[in-house]
Amino acid sequence: MLNISRPFEAYLDEMRTITVLVPGNRTDCFGPPFLLEDEQGKESGLLIKETRELKEHRKYVLESEGPVPLGRVHKVRCRGSEWTDLQIGAVIRTAEFDQAFFYEGTLGAIYSRERTIFRVWAPSASAAMLELQSPDGTQKTVLQMVRKHKGVYEITVDGDMNGWMYMYHIYVNRERFRTADPYAKAVTANGEKGVVLDPDELKVEKHDPQAFQSPCDAVIYEAHIRDFSIHDESGMQYKGKYLALTEEHTETAGGFSTGVSYLQELGITHVEFLPFNDFAGVDELDPGTSYNWGYNPLHFNVPEGSYSLDPQDPKKRIIELKTAIQALHKNGLNVIMDAVYNHVYKREDSPFERTVPGYFFRHDEFGFPADGTGVGNDIASERLMARKFILDSIRFWLEDYDVDGIRFDLMGILDIETVRRIKQLAERVKPGVLLFGEGWDLNTPLPDGQKAALHNAGNMPGIGFFNDRFRDAVKGSTFHLEDRGFALGDVRKKAAVQDGIAGSPGFLSPQQSINYVESHDNHTFWDKMAFCLQEDQKTKRLRQRLSIAIVLLSQGVPFLHSGQEFCRTKQGNQNSYRASDQINRLDWKKRAALHGDIEYVRKLIALRKAHPAFRLRTPGEVKKHLSFLEETKEAIAYRLYHIGKIDGWNEIIVVHCPFAKKEELKLPDGKSYLLYCDPFTFFQEMVPVSGWLQLNGIGTYVLYEPKGIF
Repeated sequence: MLNISRPFEAYLDEMRTITVLVPGNRTDCFGPPFLLEDEQGKESGLLIKETRELKEHRKYVLESEGPVPLGRVHKVRCRGSEWTDLQIGAVIRTAEFDQAFFYEGTLGAIYSRERTIFRVWAPSASAAMLELQSPDGTQKTVLQMVRKHKGVYEITVDGDMNGWMYMYHIYVNRERFRTADPYAKAVTANGEKGVVLDPDELKVEKHDPQAFQSPCDAVIYEAHIRDFSIHDESGMQYKGKYLALTEEHTETAGGFSTGVSYLQELGITHVEFLPFNDFAGVDELDPGTSYNWGYNPLHFNVPEGSYSLDPQDPKKRIIELKTAIQALHKNGLNVIMDAVYNHVYKREDSPFERTVPGYFFRHDEFGFPADGTGVGNDIASERLMARKFILDSIRFWLEDYDVDGIRFDLMGILDIETVRRIKQLAERVKPGVLLFGEGWDLNTPLPDGQKAALHNAGNMPGIGFFNDRFRDAVKGSTFHLEDRGFALGDVRKKAAVQDGIAGSPGFLSPQQSINYVESHDNHTFWDKMAFCLQEDQKTKRLRQRLSIAIVLLSQGVPFLHSGQEFCRTKQGNQNSYRASDQINRLDWKKRAALHGDIEYVRKLIALRKAHPAFRLRTPGEVKKHLSFLEETKEAIAYRLYHIGKIDGWNEIIVVHCPFAKKEELKLPDGKSYLLYCDPFTFFQEMVPVSGWLQLNGIGTYVLYEPKGIF
């Protein structure tokens, strides 16, 4: 960018409003009257609406005779014939601008073998150029683009441009911004340049994913692509890469299943991967030297290159990711992508900011970039072209990559209308798609009633929310490490856990409640126990099982963090977003050592999937079929009843016990049941229980009344 010297500053802040800042020590040289001059030298008067003395400037608020056309260079003159260029200011964040320049058409590089059309939305620019470079790098040219309607710059380049690299030069406020295309679908290594590719060369064989009638039928398993296979004992050849997800029948040295085969055995339905769109934090040409979770988005519509076998080949990362997704589909697993539409890695360097400076991000009342995300910028999803980008991107991932769900990072930054539009679009493109996110209430300059936050969940039907009340009740506070939840022995959390078991009525509907106790964020359950409890390893493993059982047998949508089922530890690291592989990797050796705990979780998942009574969809159904037993002060006991028409059993009783002492629980109406499991065993043969249930350890007990006589 240029270092431009101006005698005074003039900004277009509304379509007819110009703000002039005159240096305080030079007001005798510059000042009224002010004139606006267009490119042809035609002048028009500017009416002074306000004058204000600032610390170092005198401020004039001026009004033009009509809206000032964008896309042209204008001058503001003052007395003495001094002039300055009219810079594009806050006008681009006005509703009038949004309506005037909203563009509904296709953006980016639109390829055919005969020609490629390049379109970029840059309404505040006075000019735009297209820089092209041949695949072998020997040819380079820069072409003038033509401004079309709605602020779109366009050029058609004849010939087959397959493999050509491209960038835009955008001229705003007498500065040139060289940038990649916000709509790029392929890039060079580390996302430096966009690449034109032939879509026909990027197709892979498709397999139908498993269909679901309700989010409550899902069991979500969160994983990081690199973590999943990088361990020495993973048994996978393509460690840390997309193609590890295509490997079948992998196992540890001791013969225990790993990878996709392990996920199949475990019984989960959806794998949610941390971000796999192009991100910063890992050098794609030397990925082993650094690590990152991926919440540093660079290009939203391009796969991350560090997971590819050849990040220098723009095609390979695309084909490898598509192949991995279809391999998971083939093996009966659905794929959820973690999407980060709330911020970018560095605002100043992002293609958004370099094509339309100031538009795509929220600013506070003083004009500074908002920081509700905590990373220096908040995407302004409520603006029409920002919303369009998000919707276009989601359609692209659903259609082109065939993903089956989207998890929205910091969804509370987004606005409700955008989230509603996402739901409508996703259901049209791929019915049954899972949509959920983090509904935290963040300090972003958006009216409270417009935030896609938990407290507004009722305004976003069909959208799931991470249920932090459930998490904190079972596990204990995320922010106070010493605080223990119910599964860690604090029975004072009993009522809060019961509320979560019942689907969090009045807070969320069951289909919106993502029930979890750990994720990639914060301490794992095992690491929190290490801080909170002075108990032996055997007891802690029972508590780990208990927490998972509460998640899997509650009304709502169960969510597991990869490795949680075998007591995953990150060595006490509560924010491992750029820690080493040693901290983050999925420990397949531990998977082998704790195969008994895994088998317990596998059977719990099978129990949930086999019985619709654990997957009720509405608050009304839960109220009709679930009630709590109050025969114990500390354990939680509940009954699923009148379920014969929807379930294979007539009645189910679940007991979650957080203590080791022995206690008897009186069963309802003196009835007899069969014991399905206790904290230690899933029973193969019928174990009748009449009148009373003996609680003999920390964990979960499931009893049932079968149909017919036993």
